[in-house]
Amino acid sequence: MHRNFALPWNDIFVFRWGIRTAVRVYTGYDWIRTGYNRIRTGYNRIRTAVRIYGFVLTMAYTLSNMLPLGTIAPDFELPEPGTGNNIRLNDIKGARATVVMFLCNHCPYVLYINAEIVRIAQEYGPKGVQFVGINSNDAETHPDDAPEKMGPHASTVGYTFPYLYDETQEVARQYDAACTPDFYVFDADLKLAYRGQLDGSRPKRNPVEPTGEDLRAALDAVLSGQPAAEVQRPSGGCNIKWKEA
Repeated sequence: MHRNFALPWNDIFVFRWGIRTAVRVYTGYDWIRTGYNRIRTGYNRIRTAVRIYGFVLTMAYTLSNMLPLGTIAPDFELPEPGTGNNIRLNDIKGARATVVMFLCNHCPYVLYINAEIVRIAQEYGPKGVQFVGINSNDAETHPDDAPEKMGPHASTVGYTFPYLYDETQEVARQYDAACTPDFYVFDADLKLAYRGQLDGSRPKRNPVEPTGEDLRAALDAVLSGQPAAEVQRPSGGCNIKWKEA
C-alpha cells in the first residue's frame, strides 16, 4: 500500500530564501568591510600627508639676513651645556679671527656639513681663529635641540669648540641670525668681515661634497690682512625655531 508523500515546498522556499538572504548579508558585510578598509587607508594617507606637509613647513628653507659688514660682534655670555660652564665671547675671541656659527642638533643642513665644520676648526684653530657654535632653537617645540642633548651631540660629531645654548634667543636676534647653519667671521677687532655660507653644498638641493670653500676663502683673507670677497652668498637651511611671542 502506497502512501502519498507531499514535499514540504514551503519549508524549501523558506530555506532557499534564508540561504540567499545570508549570502546577500555576507556580501553586504564584505562590501562594508572593503569600504571601511578603503576609508581607513585613505585616512592614513591623508594623515601622513598632513604630517609631511607640516614637517616641510617647520623645516622651511631660509636664507641668511646678511648682517652689515663692519658690524662689531655683539658680546654675549651663554652656558655650554656639555661642560656646565658659562662662556663669554670677549673672553674667548681669537687672536686673529673669530667665527660665530648658529647651529643645532637636528637640522639636516647642519648635519650635512658638520664634518667639514670640524675639519675647518681643526685646521684654522692653530692659526689663531676661535670658533664658537650657538644653538638658539626653541627646545619646547624641538626637543631634539634641548640643552641636555647638546653635549652628547657635540661629542658625537666631533666639535672641538664651545657649543652654547641661547635659551632666550636674544643673541640670535642681536646677530640677526635667520637659519641653521649661519656663519659670521670677525677679524681680530671683532669687526664683521664675512657672513654667509660655508660653501654651495646643500642636502638634496645641491648634494655635492662639502669643501668649505667660501668660509675658507674668507678666513684666508682675514688672516692675510685682506678684505674678504666682495660677493658673499647667504647661507641657507632650516629657519631658527623662534619662540611664540
